[in-house]
Amino acid sequence: MHQAGKTESAIGFKKSAVGAIIRKWKTYKTTDNLPRGSTQDLTPWGQNDHKNSDFVNATVLDASIQQVSLAILESMVLSSSSLFQQVKQEVTLERLLSQLQVTNQQIQTKAMALLMALLQTAGHADRQVQHGISLSFLSPLPALNIIHSSASVGDEMAHYLYVLQSVTLNHLESRMRMPLDSYNQDQREILHGLRQAAFETESENSLSHERRRSLCAKEFKKLGFSNNSNPGQDLLRAPPGLLALDTMAHFASRYPDAYSRFVLENSSREDKHECPFARSSIQLTLILCEILSIGEPPSETGSDYHPIFFAQDQLLDELFCICIQLLNKTWKEMRATQEDFDKVMQVVREQITRTLSSKPTSLELFKNKVNALNYSEILKLRQTERLHQEETLAPPVLELKERLRPELLELIRQQRLNRLCQGTLFRKISSRRRQDKLWHCRLSPNHKVLHFGDVEEESETPTIESLQEKIPVADIKALLMGKDCPHMKEHKGKQTKEVLALAFSVTYDVEEYSLNFIASSRTDFCLWTDGLSVLLGRDMSSECMRSELETLLSMEIKLRLLDLENVPIPDSAPPVPKPPSNFNFCYDFSQAEQ
Repeated sequence: MHQAGKTESAIGFKKSAVGAIIRKWKTYKTTDNLPRGSTQDLTPWGQNDHKNSDFVNATVLDASIQQVSLAILESMVLSSSSLFQQVKQEVTLERLLSQLQVTNQQIQTKAMALLMALLQTAGHADRQVQHGISLSFLSPLPALNIIHSSASVGDEMAHYLYVLQSVTLNHLESRMRMPLDSYNQDQREILHGLRQAAFETESENSLSHERRRSLCAKEFKKLGFSNNSNPGQDLLRAPPGLLALDTMAHFASRYPDAYSRFVLENSSREDKHECPFARSSIQLTLILCEILSIGEPPSETGSDYHPIFFAQDQLLDELFCICIQLLNKTWKEMRATQEDFDKVMQVVREQITRTLSSKPTSLELFKNKVNALNYSEILKLRQTERLHQEETLAPPVLELKERLRPELLELIRQQRLNRLCQGTLFRKISSRRRQDKLWHCRLSPNHKVLHFGDVEEESETPTIESLQEKIPVADIKALLMGKDCPHMKEHKGKQTKEVLALAFSVTYDVEEYSLNFIASSRTDFCLWTDGLSVLLGRDMSSECMRSELETLLSMEIKLRLLDLENVPIPDSAPPVPKPPSNFNFCYDFSQAEQ
């Protein structure tokens, strides 16, 4: 009974508290037409607004009360600047962050909604430091707990994480929009610090002005600046503006060995093959800004956040340090020259985009994945996607492909027979494995006789009349390939895999005579085995035939569909309309002829 009484009293407290909050909120909403900041505007909340913040700041409280209180406080922040200031003073950020680490997803979502409302409503100064806690501390810890929790992140929470990421990264926009100021001493020192960190030079103070100027220009050229006499000109483009200088300086100071290795390795290459550090860094910084959407306001429906953002401070700088080394690696894999700069940057953008789309949760994981995605892998992925796109064509196009197949197969058959009519030189292999004799074989123009005979020189192309031996096609009984050939069985165990792959024979006559071939290349092997199969009425089966058929089908379909570009192709044919009630509109030609 005592326990039941406690439960009833708790429920009564819950209902009365929520009712008081709602009543006061309704009272506030009726005064929306008052001027903002008026004393009447805050009157209904003057006595009870602390109760809501107490509900949020309380350690032990019913979950539903916390949810309602957080929702009301969010509405207050978004409704009035005066109420925003009051909520900011009453609700401690430490307590709000602790709400993000509870297991209740509803409370997490409401707390994140209130946090986003505070951040987006605050002025620039307030966003930099909220209650004395910087955003760099604010963003990773609680959000990372949400991302790594056992339950999946809901759509609403995903949107708030996206907004938090966007708001935080947009603090870099001012640096991105600001070009370098040549008269700013601090910026000039950072620029010269890049040069000094890369090259061990003699004391510049002992050099004359002209000598020092010439030395600096030479070293800035090795660094990859286009304007080596005045490198600040390269940083006038905004974006990326000063953000490119920040990323280069961060790389040089955080990873000095990797920085020096990059610069010295490329300065020792030929001019056309060197990867320019400064030019690459400026372009790479711009690519990272575009991928991370720096400077773009958060979308009202966006939910595409990067888990790595919540696990790493200075995300842009650290991503740059990984990606600039990736760029140098990709440059070498592509054997690029200065003319290939844009092509390399496109590949690097694709490497970064594909890796981030896999949602890595740590910088180390991103580094491993993006380095594994080398240039050859990018080419394979592009080819696979292209093939997949062709395989998923509309059913009418697939039907057209099947109708074209017999016609193109016949074209390949004719090509094979024509090739046999031209003839081919083959080498004889004696028992001593000496390839010292040549013989020629060709098909007669009427496709009825195989003519063959010995020749003296490789450059010689004998006429069909000079070939003494012949086999009627009608007498050919079988086509044998590989280890089934008689001349391979005679020397079993002595032939290499390469020879076995190029050997074929035709058997003829009742006494099992055979004509034995060893092609000089895989192409000749495919051409002759396909041609002989056609003569025997069999299907062609070589890999060359399959490759050529797919190429011809692809080209023919593209040509047929040129006029249908940007025209949607339906999956099924339109229905045939019903026949008309009469055919009086038809003209009777038979009567006219009479």
